[in-house]
Amino acid sequence: MKTQKERMLSGELYVADDPELGRENHRAKRLVREFNQTTEAQPKERQRLLTAMFNKIGDGGYIEPPFHTDYGSNTTIGKHFYANYDAIFIDVGRITIGDNVFMGPRVGLYTAGHPIDAAIRAEQLEYGWPITIGHDVWFGGNVVVNPGVTIGSNVVIGSGSVVTHDIPDNVVAVGNPCHVLREITTADHEYWARQRAAYFADRDDD
Repeated sequence: MKTQKERMLSGELYVADDPELGRENHRAKRLVREFNQTTEAQPKERQRLLTAMFNKIGDGGYIEPPFHTDYGSNTTIGKHFYANYDAIFIDVGRITIGDNVFMGPRVGLYTAGHPIDAAIRAEQLEYGWPITIGHDVWFGGNVVVNPGVTIGSNVVIGSGSVVTHDIPDNVVAVGNPCHVLREITTADHEYWARQRAAYFADRDDD
């Protein structure tokens, strides 16, 4: 017979009121509380707590407090990650984040779901489906990513979007429900290369 944790991580119905899950949730709450109580003068302590909290967080990973998560141990984060204030990772399903992913304030990754049937929902049965995010993704503020979504690489998700379906590589996507607005083109790369060159030219003049 599968444990509640095994059912949870396999995307099956489970009950969260379980001793094993309770211990892991309490551990996450303790680490989150300690992390949120740190100050800007404690960068090493913040890094220690993030390393303890997550399954993995790559080099250069940084999160602005306050931050919240259910378990942390079900989340894997790549290199050079940044999340601004009030990020929420509900990781009853696995969350996998690639390299160079940046999040504006109040981004929520919500793997948890509940049955549409009210009677079954009232029995405290729930489920979690994984969220996967590729490399080089930028989320505007107040984005919500729903259970079971995969977001490709080199993607921009506009502010306030609710991502209910998979998003392919190399696009700008916006809205509720989030949809592809347009592809990221050579013209975009050329425009931002000019802006970058202008920035460094100005710095050279100092």
